Amino acid sequence: MREIFRKHLYISGRVQGVGYRAYFMKHARKLGLKGWVKNKVDGRVEAVIDGDKDQLKMMVEYARKGPGWARVEQVVEQNEEFQGEYNDFRIKY
Repeated sequence: MREIFRKHLYISGRVQGVGYRAYFMKHARKLGLKGWVKNKVDGRVEAVIDGDKDQLKMMVEYARKGPGWARVEQVVEQNEEFQGEYNDFRIKY
């Protein structure tokens, strides 16, 4: 059985209004991650992702790249305890 971990991400730069959340969700689902992504009022994007170490590492790389119109300046990662409450990956509003 694989071990599941959680990361809490805060992404800053030009990441709102450029399809960033849809891009993030597409890649998170492709990797089989669980959790959510949302815009914050301060202009950043916030995400919680649950998965194994390899999945999380790949998703952080996608987060750093972003879609074509985005300009990611910083991705802050926080490791958190896995809770297991998510069944899928979605955009929160």
